[in-house]
Amino acid sequence: MALLLLFIAAKGTWEVLSTDLNEHAAQLVIESMGVLAAAVVALQIAQTITEEEVIRTAHISAPTRVRRFLSRFMVVIVVALAIEGLVATFRASHEGATLLLHAAAMVTAVGVLMGGWGLFIRLNRYAEELEPEAMEDAKQEDEKLKED
Repeated sequence: MALLLLFIAAKGTWEVLSTDLNEHAAQLVIESMGVLAAAVVALQIAQTITEEEVIRTAHISAPTRVRRFLSRFMVVIVVALAIEGLVATFRASHEGATLLLHAAAMVTAVGVLMGGWGLFIRLNRYAEELEPEAMEDAKQEDEKLKED
């Protein structure tokens, strides 16, 4: 899916390069950026799942594992939503203020996700202190993954 999205973004970019550089071209570039962001999200999620489930054969049960997995996942989602919010803001500035509410909702969602994620990390840290050996196991697996 990520490769298909990359192809679509490349096609949009090629379309921009083959036309006049005007406001419509700017809109196509902005839309291509949004599709490219979605492709990067798909690649990052696939990488996270592959590393955590296949390479490490880790079972997501320890607090350390949950925090690490969700943190990697949330970084990708928050960045993608922030880029989409930016794209929606540019689109609203060109197409009309009625779309600005949608863009504001996306940017607000990014803020809420970041706040919830920070709270999760804070609360999860207390659980990690109860299992220090899980953190050591995770660090050893990281070293093993770097060697391979």
